[in-house]
Amino acid sequence: MPKIKSNRGAAKRFRVTAGGIKRHQSHRRHILTKKSTKRKRQLRSPSLVHKSDVAAARRMIPYA
Repeated sequence: MPKIKSNRGAAKRFRVTAGGIKRHQSHRRHILTKKSTKRKRQLRSPSLVHKSDVAAARRMIPYA
C-alpha cells in the first residue's frame, strides 16, 4: 500500500498535540491600527481546532 500524501497547506497550519490539533488565529495580518491592543494580544495565542473539524484536519495530515 503506498503512502498517503499529506495536504501541504494543512501541514504548515496545524500541529498535532496531546490535547488536540493546534492552530493559529486569523485577523492578525493587516489593518491592525483599528483593532484594540487587547484584541491583538488575544489573537496571539494559539487555539485548538473545533471538535467538528478534527476529523477533516486529521485526514489532511495523516502522519503528523
